[in-house]
Amino acid sequence: MTNAFIHVELNTSDTKKAKEFYSQLFRWQLEDVPNPVVPTGTYTVVKPGSGMGGGIMQQVPGGPAGWLAYVEVGDIAAATQKAKSLGAKVMKDVTEVPGMGWLSIIQDPNGAALGLWKPKST
Repeated sequence: MTNAFIHVELNTSDTKKAKEFYSQLFRWQLEDVPNPVVPTGTYTVVKPGSGMGGGIMQQVPGGPAGWLAYVEVGDIAAATQKAKSLGAKVMKDVTEVPGMGWLSIIQDPNGAALGLWKPKST
């Protein structure tokens, strides 16, 4: 596995304003879907038409605002633990996204946040 970047996600304090801005700026197609893992229970899927897709969600209380990149991993628990052993801080431990897969969020030793993603096997 090459551990490719596979997804980018905007965490924002104002999802409505962000959706209006980005849909007009880039003409992205946006689709709201239920997701019990996010603070509002709704996640917006970004469909750019080509290239890597992404999402927009309500910022987690106390969490950072901004774009977060995700890297695909073969074993989410092992990758999260390996990152920790190399000096990363685990900001969000392994969490299931029902029907889709598992994620964790780490902060590298220099302070940069990165999402790890393991898709559900099909």
